[in-house]
Order: sequence, then structure tokens, then C-alpha cells
Amino acid sequence: MTEATVASLGTSTFIVAAKLAGPVLLAGLLVGVLVSLLQAATQVQEMTLVFIPKILAVATAIVVFGPWMFAALTDFTIALFSNLALYAH
Repeated sequence: MTEATVASLGTSTFIVAAKLAGPVLLAGLLVGVLVSLLQAATQVQEMTLVFIPKILAVATAIVVFGPWMFAALTDFTIALFSNLALYAH
């Protein structure tokens, strides 16, 4: 296994990880910002108020994007195992 192969495999792994984590993190970020803006506008500074909407948004993102995330991970795994003989040398 050459250094270029390791670098290419590592790069593709990080890209797949970013694709899988992106929608869930983005949903949590957007809901967190919206709740923070609402708290700033109403001057309600309850620290625990942001957790329930954020948990619901993350769970919804997992349900909505779950099949796509599973397909992307499955495709990556199949490609990895199908090229396993190339990585051995």
C-alpha cells in the first residue's frame, strides 16, 4: 500500500464522514441559532430551553436523511471491500 493510496483512502473517508454528519449538524445548528434569536428577542434566558427543539431537529434530520446516509455509507463500504485486494499490495 503506497502513501498515495493511504492519502486517497483517508480523503475519501473524511469526505464520506462529512457528508453523513453534515445534515444532522446543520439541523442542530439552525435550530440552535433560531432558538437563541428567539431567546434574545424575548429576553428569556433559560439555558435548558434550547435542548428539546435541538433534539427534535436532530432526530427529524436522522429520520429524513437516514436512508440517504445509509446508502452513502453502504456504497462506500462496498467500494472499499471490492478494492481490498488492491490495498493489500
